[in-house]
Amino acid sequence: MADFAHLFGLDMKIHHHPLGFSYGDDVTGPMPEIRRLEQIRASLRDPHCEGPEEVYAIAMDVARMQDREELKKRMLLFGVVTYAAGRLGEEPIRSQGHVHRISQHSGWSPPELYEIWQGKAIIYMQEYVDNDPGRCFAVIAGPGEKVLVPPGWGHATISADPEQPLTFGAWCDREYGFEYEAVRAHKGLAWYPLLQNNHIIWQHNPRYIPGRLQAVTPRQYTEFALTSAPIYAQFLEDPGRFQFISRPDKCAEQWCNFHP
Repeated sequence: MADFAHLFGLDMKIHHHPLGFSYGDDVTGPMPEIRRLEQIRASLRDPHCEGPEEVYAIAMDVARMQDREELKKRMLLFGVVTYAAGRLGEEPIRSQGHVHRISQHSGWSPPELYEIWQGKAIIYMQEYVDNDPGRCFAVIAGPGEKVLVPPGWGHATISADPEQPLTFGAWCDREYGFEYEAVRAHKGLAWYPLLQNNHIIWQHNPRYIPGRLQAVTPRQYTEFALTSAPIYAQFLEDPGRFQFISRPDKCAEQWCNFHP
């Protein structure tokens, strides 16, 4: 059980045996959804691989009780995810890969802002989920670092260290939805992460047009006035700071030629 989460602005604990969360007296959240290996096989390089039966736990709409009305008004939602340690055959523990469904209130596929709490993460993202994936990035991040996925991009979150669980929080649109069909039709995203001697290497998915993968480290996103403080604490400081998540249409120029 990890109680470090209060350092990131919320009084909650992360559990790994079994996977899940518990909340402090002033925090509310749902029972976590457990993603099992059988549910994500269609997005893996080797659908028949062995791995933990419970791959990750996800809780969407975690908040302090006194913040809930403000979050609803701003169409914002905070999610927390924790992964099992280990591997999925030759692949690391990872999410399935998806694109966000278009939100009715904005007309956009919303962005998402991640903050790593525990472990080592790679946020993989590609510009499109068509045969030509466009620009592809692998953003390597550790505890306290933030990674922004822009609107409409396909993405997956990867645990880069099989020896420890990965835990992260994220700001999302309240009308969030995950679309998997295009990714599953290509049997995954454009690049497969593979573990070799506990290090990540990359293999191109031949169902996409060949391209280049850029490995980068997180930046500050000063164009959105983000600071180094925990992202939930930044909301408490300035509730309007994350409107670019729920209303990406209001800052459309910032997404042109976006670089993670």
